[in-house]
Amino acid sequence: MRSPCVARCGLNDDDICVGCFRHIDEIVGWGQASEARQQAIIEAVNQRKAQLKQSKPSQASAQNKGQVISRDKWRQAEQRLLEQDS
Repeated sequence: MRSPCVARCGLNDDDICVGCFRHIDEIVGWGQASEARQQAIIEAVNQRKAQLKQSKPSQASAQNKGQVISRDKWRQAEQRLLEQDS
């Protein structure tokens, strides 16, 4: 399955990418995820998008202001995924 990445990466306060609406853990684990897991991630992305559209405009614009995904955040997500697999 193709990644939902739109190359507008940046994390909001909930560690959700403001470009593709995936959580950092979903981004980091995408390449190793099964097709079923990738489909579940796509469904979660669609739910997040729908929730954002229903929110107030000021909340939506605030959601679009993200921070760049730092190397530390990436490593923390990798560690969480490794711990889940153990």
